[in-house]
Amino acid sequence: MAQRTVPDSERAPGVTGARAPWPARAGRAARPAAAVAGGVLLYLAFPPTGLWFLTPIGVALLMLAVAGLPARRAALLGLLGGAAFLLPGLAWVRPIGTDAWLVLVAVECLFFGAMSAGLARVWRLPGRPLWAAALWVAQEWIRGLVPVGGFPWMRAAFSQGHSPFTPYAALGGAPLVSFAVALCGALLATAAVAAARAARRREPLRRAARPAAALAAGALAVPLLALAVPVPGSAGARTVRIGIVQGDVPGTGMGFLGDQPAVVLGNHARVTHELARAVRAGRLPAPQLVVWPENASDIDPYRSAEAHRVIDDAAADIGVPVLVGAVVRVGGDHRATRGVVWDPARGPGAYYDKQKLVPFGEYVPFRELFARFDPRVELVGPDSLPGTRPGALRVGPVTVGAVGCYEVAFDGVVRDTVRAGGTPLVVQTNNATYAFTGLPDQQLAMSQLRAVEHGRAVVTAATTGVSAYVDPTGQVRWRTAEKVADSTVVEVPVRTGQTLATRLGALPEWTLVLAAALALAAASRPRRPAAPAGDSVDSVPPAESEGEDR
Repeated sequence: MAQRTVPDSERAPGVTGARAPWPARAGRAARPAAAVAGGVLLYLAFPPTGLWFLTPIGVALLMLAVAGLPARRAALLGLLGGAAFLLPGLAWVRPIGTDAWLVLVAVECLFFGAMSAGLARVWRLPGRPLWAAALWVAQEWIRGLVPVGGFPWMRAAFSQGHSPFTPYAALGGAPLVSFAVALCGALLATAAVAAARAARRREPLRRAARPAAALAAGALAVPLLALAVPVPGSAGARTVRIGIVQGDVPGTGMGFLGDQPAVVLGNHARVTHELARAVRAGRLPAPQLVVWPENASDIDPYRSAEAHRVIDDAAADIGVPVLVGAVVRVGGDHRATRGVVWDPARGPGAYYDKQKLVPFGEYVPFRELFARFDPRVELVGPDSLPGTRPGALRVGPVTVGAVGCYEVAFDGVVRDTVRAGGTPLVVQTNNATYAFTGLPDQQLAMSQLRAVEHGRAVVTAATTGVSAYVDPTGQVRWRTAEKVADSTVVEVPVRTGQTLATRLGALPEWTLVLAAALALAAASRPRRPAAPAGDSVDSVPPAESEGEDR
């Protein structure tokens, strides 16, 4: 039988005896273009654009960009794709400073570079879509841990606030949603490689289409299978009426408090009085509790008699307990971001101190070091101290699950709050620095995913928006605009059952991370020498014939 050697023009750069997944005529710009396009599509999949269906396509392009490359080159393309994704995706950091934005993006891109180096290696293994998707989850897991406590923003799952992939959250939380999305993308990438290989071999159309079609069908099956996942709704559940207050602030950006922090407290008290009048006039139903946002009072109501009086008057007027977001002094030189249950008769009672604090926002790591280079460190003020217990607070007739704004991105904080008995979940947030930047919508998508993950209604109260009510299916039932004062009363279900995701906890994530580690170990084992140039291309193992890193 006649045998054909592999021409040099068909070999992947840096790969011997194997065909590249990209045709030679595509040129050297093909892979960088794919990496950039993949990053841009990922950005567009996230709110505020919210084209969720672009996430698997973006993942596929990033994987195709690095398939079959040496690890170092794959890492460089991963950095490029990560930058195309995160530069616009994290542009909401710019009000703090362009330098802060660029440094954050640079740090986060390192994880994409490391993941891409790993992707290039596991691409040679049988079952590559599974290992590639597990590696994506591992990258998100590490990003959520380091540095300075992690930054789990822009996870693939958070682009799926309400999509066909979202029901997977009820089985394995955000990690399983990210896995499903990445698996869909990896299957699409593998289908593209199979189609390109068949085209280069000039196989008959029917034979050539078979493997690619099977892989594409697998990619389509991933979101369709999620339709079989039972997601708890609101039917039959006990309900509670919750008042939501959004008072707005006088300024924007870093100076959102203006020159008089008392204005912010006054705004929320005023809107609460307006809510009370609307209830008395019959325009709104009477709430059983009211939620104010984080930083509704930047004046410590324990120390300020005037702040105490203002909150007392508002709670007495509405006649039900108010969950007040306040910044309070603790000890001599520290503070806490606190949610305080304020009873209309007894005043302040139980409270929750935020556990996951914003680096360089609520505290400054290595303060003395950074203070030498950047005077903005002093704008943070005294460092906040993290709380030590979940935010399960009895407020009126229910035990709400209090969660701070930054904390909604952290799986463990939300899960522990639900396990402690919190239902519904209440997210108190202050997005005033980031108004109109896209961050409030990104945060709302996280609340949508958490609602499905734990089968809980989620109520968000924000200083400047977006305040919202999300039902247990992830559907947004009410929301505000940004930079307006607003309020309403919503009737939400009180569900006490636990989803499988709540019960399993971090087990699905650990399983996927372990799978990624084992795949990397297997891909790093020594391989047999490459076939001589005169050997048949058909003698090259299937994984090698698609251009793997040797």
